[in-house]
Parts: sequence; structure tokens; C-alpha cells
Amino acid sequence: MNTLKDKKILLTGGGGFLGSFVMERLLKEGVPKDRIFIPRSNMYDLRNRKECECVVQDKDLVIHLAAKVGGIGFNKAHPGELFYTNLIMGVELMEAARKAGVEKFVGVGTICSYPKFTPVPFREADLWNGYPEETNAPYGLAKKMLLVQANAYRSQYGFNAITLFPVNLYGPGDNFDIDSSHVVPALIKKIAEAKKENKGFIEVWGTGKATREFLYAEDAAWGIVMAAQNYNKPEPVNLGSGMEISIKELVELIARLMNFSGEIRWDLSKPDGQPRRLLDTSVAKNEFSFVAKTSLNKGLKNTIEWYKRNLICNNM
Repeated sequence: MNTLKDKKILLTGGGGFLGSFVMERLLKEGVPKDRIFIPRSNMYDLRNRKECECVVQDKDLVIHLAAKVGGIGFNKAHPGELFYTNLIMGVELMEAARKAGVEKFVGVGTICSYPKFTPVPFREADLWNGYPEETNAPYGLAKKMLLVQANAYRSQYGFNAITLFPVNLYGPGDNFDIDSSHVVPALIKKIAEAKKENKGFIEVWGTGKATREFLYAEDAAWGIVMAAQNYNKPEPVNLGSGMEISIKELVELIARLMNFSGEIRWDLSKPDGQPRRLLDTSVAKNEFSFVAKTSLNKGLKNTIEWYKRNLICNNM
């Protein structure tokens, strides 16, 4: 296994949800804290070429996690912003890293890049066999173009850029803003508020028939760091847990874990999003021995407990 201990690392998005876990993983791998630089968004605009050139100077490794993200509703409301911000950040940062002589660039994409009707389980070879699900296509395509850039730079310049595609993430520290959160934190917050207000029901988008795969953020961080250490090929790699669950089953599981016995009302006027999501994770296992460790049940319990400690208490 290659070591990152002596590398100077740029970790974009390091102050965010996934980034905090990646930072923790890097420290566990023995990387000194003073060798990891996190460019905070209030100080650096990574859509700006000059600022990208500034943050990559003297770095050996870039792990690019910074992204503008949200759930289905947020994607429908902000398609242009999501496309522009995610595309330009990645393009400018990778170009700056190449010009600065950075040894390796780890790009972290999104499962939203896959075609809407990808055969299950999703294999990396199917990435180009169709158009993404419409509600999150602008975000998914912006991230997908960074794979194109990575391979073009590898071909022309010999630049070592790799691309990872994690499935839906969740865990402690997630975004619980109901207007922009993904399904797991949104459900936890809805159920917590329904209990607090003695409301006998919650409303959930869609039919509940769509399926999703979820990866605990701590596991995702471990996979990203392992790939940074040991994977150097042009082909993209899925990061997932290999477990599929319907939204209906997910709602029922979270309700049970939170002791909520109220009614689940389905808003059929709202979209389901992609019909099914389940990744083939064999490449990650074979290439850098990544296998997710945290069960959905355990991960959800940890996330619910974190929400209770950090958000419910703070709002009382």
C-alpha cells in the first residue's frame, strides 16, 4: 500500500459533510494535519482560475470533494446553478493542478451521472449508455464531464487523474435542511418534527417504489483515501454498499428506529427520481480492496442519534 504521510494534500470540500470524514481518515492514515489544506468557500471561489492556481501551489495530491448538491426538489429548482458551479469548479481546479505539476488528482463524481434506465447493478461500463434521470441530469452531467477531462488530460499530458462514483451518502453531520437535503436526513427531520408537534403523519415524495443504495459517509471516506493511495487507472470506479432498498422500506425502517407509528402519506404529484439504484462494486474491491463496513441499520441509528444530540437539542 502506498502511503500519503509525506504528501501535501489539497482537500476541497474538507469542511463539509463527506470532507470531514475524509479529513479524519487522512489523519488516521498518519498524514500530519499541517500537510492538509482545506480552502474554505468564504475565502476561495473555486470557480475562479486564479484562486484555483493559488490553492494548488506546492501540492502533491488533490482530493476534490467540493460540490453544490441537493435532493430532487433542489435539483429541479436550481439546474443551471448546479450545472455551472460543479462543472467550472472541477474544470478550473484540474487545469490548475495539471499546470502546477500536482502528482495526482482524485475527482469524486456522483451516481446521478448514470443513465436513467441503467441495468441493475450499475456497472462502470454502462456509464455512457443513456441520458441521466431528468431531475438531476444537469448536476450529473457536470460531474460526468470531469471524467472526460481526467481521461483527456491523462491521454495528452500523462496527468494522473482518477474518478470515483459514490452512491447516495448519509451519516452524522449530513445536511438536514429540508429544502436541500437528500432523502435520509429529510426523512429523519420530518419524523422528528412530526413527533415534536404530535402530528400523526408525514408526507413523502413519490410512490415509494423507487429503490436506492446508501453508503455510510465514513465508509465512503475510507474508500476515497484507499483509492488515493492505490488506484491509478483511467476507468471510473463505483463506491457503494451493494445493498438496495425501496424508499417505502426506507421510510418504514427510519420510522421504526425513531419510534414513529404515524401515517405515511405519499405525494404522488412529486417525482420518484431514478427508478432503481444499485451499484456493482466489484472493481473497487478488486482494485483497492474496498468493501463497505457499516450496515444500513447501524448507520441510520448513528445518524439519528447525531441528529438528536446536535440539532434537536440546539433548537429547543
